[in-house]
Amino acid sequence: MREVYRPIGGKLLTRHFYFMGVLVLIGAFFMARRFIFGIGDVANLSDGFPWGIWITYDVVTGTAIACGGYAMALLVYIFNRGQFHPMIRAALLTSVFGYTLAGLSIVIDVGRYWQLYNVFLPQYANLNSVMLEVALCVTLYTLVLWIELSPAILEAMKDNRHLRQVRHALFFFIGLGILLPTMHQSSLGSLLLIAGYKVHPLWQTNIIPLLFLLTAITMGYAMVVFESLYAAVNLDRPIETELLSKVSAIIPWLLILYLVLRISDLVWTGAIAALLKPGPEPLLFVLETALFLYAIVNLLHKERRVRPRVLFWTALATILGGSLYRFDAFLIAYDPGPGWQYFPGVGEILITLAIIAVEIMAYLFFVKKMPILLAARPARLGA
Repeated sequence: MREVYRPIGGKLLTRHFYFMGVLVLIGAFFMARRFIFGIGDVANLSDGFPWGIWITYDVVTGTAIACGGYAMALLVYIFNRGQFHPMIRAALLTSVFGYTLAGLSIVIDVGRYWQLYNVFLPQYANLNSVMLEVALCVTLYTLVLWIELSPAILEAMKDNRHLRQVRHALFFFIGLGILLPTMHQSSLGSLLLIAGYKVHPLWQTNIIPLLFLLTAITMGYAMVVFESLYAAVNLDRPIETELLSKVSAIIPWLLILYLVLRISDLVWTGAIAALLKPGPEPLLFVLETALFLYAIVNLLHKERRVRPRVLFWTALATILGGSLYRFDAFLIAYDPGPGWQYFPGVGEILITLAIIAVEIMAYLFFVKKMPILLAARPARLGA
């Protein structure tokens, strides 16, 4: 039986929505300064640190957090777990805005943004470039995500003719939507391979593409759980305890695989000795691992997975652990050499907060005005 989705309705212009709007306006002011006076007016980027918080969070981390649609597509369409199909639209929604705004942040981050179109011109293509593959995949995947979400938009517009056409072709885009993230999420890790010694030994490894892919999928499932609980608490929705319990049961096994691979590689290469050296890097490594272990310990117990509070904190720990892993690899544990230092400028931080605020505002608009969430939710099974 086909699921019935409905807009949840309710007041859109709430105090929280206005607060997010203020953050967007502040960010827009600094964004305007960036485009008028140049990137140096708002950012502390340099030749040593050409990738700051915009790339590290908005692209590398933001797209991993936005992998809920990809993760659920793997579960539903590859492993044929149809019982999770009711969660697909909400997962797609977070993916759509995560990837769309990641693309926006790339435009902001590129120095000569007016020449960005050269990336898509064949005569300038470097087919050996990992960065080109990431750029093309992320761009195409963003388009695919909007097409996958388009049935909800067409239903809201009552455009049945185009809705039927899209549904007939949707299987093709679902296939692309599984292939493309598999490529570019691993390739985001590959970007660090060419950095060599500049990346701390605790993060620099030949298997970093696989580690990035694993953590992206895991963060995707965690974000699905987090988003569902957010909707339940803030939008007065029943908690999908049964489905969330089953989705969260996947997370610890992915994290165990990740930790086994990462620690085994450190031992094999001898880089594990870096844990005994002074500096903040060993502590950051321990903090990443502790966040993942917290999620593993709690989610391996079936009776704990039916507790919304446990699901919330373990999902948050997984997202934070994966985010810290990316921040450490790309920024905090990245050392370009003597004389180079970086801390994000006020403008960088406020533009990033504005991008996050736009995501939240767009999410609220879509779930309240369009058929994203189910009309009838599963009953609560736990407390």
